[in-house]
Amino acid sequence: MEISKYIDHTILKPDATSDEVKKVCLEAKEYNFASVCINPYYAKLVSSELRGTEVKTCVVIGFPLGANTKEVKAFEALNAVANGAQEVDMVINIASLKDKKYDVVEDDIKAVVDSVKGKALVKVIIECCLLTKEEMVMACKISLKAGTDFVKTSTGFSTSGAKVEDVKLMRDTVGKSIGVKAAGGIRDFKTTMGMINAGANRIGASAGIAIVKEANKQD
Repeated sequence: MEISKYIDHTILKPDATSDEVKKVCLEAKEYNFASVCINPYYAKLVSSELRGTEVKTCVVIGFPLGANTKEVKAFEALNAVANGAQEVDMVINIASLKDKKYDVVEDDIKAVVDSVKGKALVKVIIECCLLTKEEMVMACKISLKAGTDFVKTSTGFSTSGAKVEDVKLMRDTVGKSIGVKAAGGIRDFKTTMGMINAGANRIGASAGIAIVKEANKQD
C-alpha cells in the first residue's frame, strides 16, 4: 500500500507565504502525494510548481464557511480550473441543510459540479462536526445525486475534524460509487489507517510527511 497516494498535502492557513507554499509543493513532489491543497489565490503558483508531475493541484471553494451563493462558488471553481486546478473541494451550504432546504443544497453543489464538468474532480465538504447523523446522511445523498466525485468530512477550520465513525457513516451512505475524503486533525499513521479502514480513500493532512515516515517504519 502506497500511503502517499492517499494524501492531499495541505496548506490552507490564511498567513501561508509563497515560500511556504513552494516548500509544500517540493515536499509533494518528493513524497509523491496525490495533490497539494491550497486556497484559490495560490492555484497558479502551485499548478506551475507541479507542472510535469503526477501531483494534482487541489483548490478549496466557498471555504471555510460554505456561505457564498452558488453563482460565486461556480465562478470560483471555474476560475480555479482556469488557474490550473485539477481538483476542487467545495463547502456545502450548511445553513440550507439545517433549514431542510435540500433543493438549495443540491443546486449549490450542482452549480460547482456543472461548472467544472470534465475539467476537474469535485469533492464536497459536508462539515460533519456541525451536523447530526441524519444530516450527514442527507448531505451525502444530496452530494451523490448532484454528481460529485467525493464527499469530505471537514474543512479543519470548524469545531473538530475527521472522525472514524463519520467516515464509516459516509461510506455506508454513498457505497462504492464515489470517494470519501477524511480531513482535519489527521496527524499520524495510526489515525490515517483508522480513516482508511473505515472507508476513506483520500486523506487531507498537513502532516503528510510524518504520516509517510511512520508508515515506512511499519514495513
